[in-house]
Amino acid sequence: MTDVAIRVENLGKLYQIGEREAYKALRDTLTDALATPFRGLASLFNGRRSSVVGHPNDSIWALKDVSFEIKRGEVVGIIGRNGAGKSTLLKILSRITEPTEGYAAIHGRVGSLLEVGTGFHPELTGRENIYLNGAILGMRKAEIERKFDQIVAFAEIAKFIDTPVKRYSSGMYVRLAFAVAAHLEPEILLVDEVLAVGDAAFQKKCLGKMGDVAKEGRTVLFVSHNMAAVSTLCTSAFLLDEGSKLFDGPTMETIRQYFESVQSTSSEWIAPVSSERERISLRAVRVKDTSGRVRVDFTNQEPIVIEIDVDIKEWIPYLKVGFDLDVGWGAKVFTTFHNDVHDLINQEDFQEGTYQFQAVIPHRLLNSNVYYVSPCAGIHRREWIFRGEKVVQFTVEFQIDNPTFQVRKRLGVVSPIMDWKVNYLGPEHGRPEKKGDLCGSFVVE
Repeated sequence: MTDVAIRVENLGKLYQIGEREAYKALRDTLTDALATPFRGLASLFNGRRSSVVGHPNDSIWALKDVSFEIKRGEVVGIIGRNGAGKSTLLKILSRITEPTEGYAAIHGRVGSLLEVGTGFHPELTGRENIYLNGAILGMRKAEIERKFDQIVAFAEIAKFIDTPVKRYSSGMYVRLAFAVAAHLEPEILLVDEVLAVGDAAFQKKCLGKMGDVAKEGRTVLFVSHNMAAVSTLCTSAFLLDEGSKLFDGPTMETIRQYFESVQSTSSEWIAPVSSERERISLRAVRVKDTSGRVRVDFTNQEPIVIEIDVDIKEWIPYLKVGFDLDVGWGAKVFTTFHNDVHDLINQEDFQEGTYQFQAVIPHRLLNSNVYYVSPCAGIHRREWIFRGEKVVQFTVEFQIDNPTFQVRKRLGVVSPIMDWKVNYLGPEHGRPEKKGDLCGSFVVE
């Protein structure tokens, strides 16, 4: 048996924009024929004449020349902007849509979690819809009965299982729908944005369920805008843009490529002329090295200076200026303010003028990644004056001093190089006896 689960070769899907004459009903044809003269009269009365009669007829490639190969047991993410072709690709692989060109070969039983809740009947109870939806998704009756209690427990709706789903809240509805779909046991699972259901607690449970599926050795193709979920679940990913594959590689590198394609790569931002009515305005944000040079690329062996210029038009008491530091997939690294420093706490009153605030991110702290600076200013414990969203960015490449143990990146958002001490305690000094679950110790000799 081949170890390839999914093979896609030069896949393309062409969609027609506008109404195609071949699919018009007789009623539509007669209506258009009767309405055309009146449209012409309306154009004359409005002082203009349309040069186009009827509907525009155009086409667009939702997918174009996409090729990839996924082996059994791999968990692969698909990321990209809205309209990049991600959902179209999964619909083709699920045999919902026929490709215009190319082909896709799938080896194994396929389960699709594309639109949770599809097939639910509002007049049926939750119990009846579990059997109905399970059958639609390809589960046998015996399989549904065996997993029924697990599905109800996962959805957390046991009290309302015999109530028609039309009386469910939207959260209860999607929880039940995901619970049914999540208990499929296919060899290949296609997942499209289903982790965006329910509240935060249920999303966490969904993510855990998807993690369990991945650990069971099934092949998963996962589409999501949640970069934290993609980075957690997927070992590799590829980036789609306007129907074409732009990048294919390790998950974190693909996420980095995605955010570089949608965000500005500038490490300096200068504001346009601000309104005279604004009491305080953001003037500039820069990322610099310690020599004062504006830069976008750093290693973790270098301190990084964040510089924020602010214009103040009137006296402001208790002002605090700072910034959020985020990584591309949405994780916040930290938030800092100028009055965190004890020496600046008493500088509570700012007179009219321009001020420059500087903070230094220490060296040997950040991991390899793309980082975004979101400046903010507010009045202590009262209100925000402004909060900029990812105004500038910079990249960090992880390095350590010992080339023998050089690595490109470690796990985690930060990867501090800490001060360590190793003391020789003598042979067998203080070695504990192994009893029960007590672990042995490491001895440096």
